[in-house]
Amino acid sequence: MAKENCLVVHAAGRQLDLLRGEAGRIAKDSKLGWWTDRADVGTRFCFEDAKAKEAFALTCDNFGIRCRDG
Repeated sequence: MAKENCLVVHAAGRQLDLLRGEAGRIAKDSKLGWWTDRADVGTRFCFEDAKAKEAFALTCDNFGIRCRDG
């Protein structure tokens, strides 16, 4: 799968668990797949669709968690 719809987040512990739950909810609502993998710094969250990625970025902003394209 392409990495064009990915965000790298800087979170750990409960924040990371919270983001995984939110990513799953966003993907389920969009009927799309998603996955995570390790980045150099942080965790990469990837989605099959740009709209899902944007929704996840907004979720990160709402929780005050830094993220960047990745």
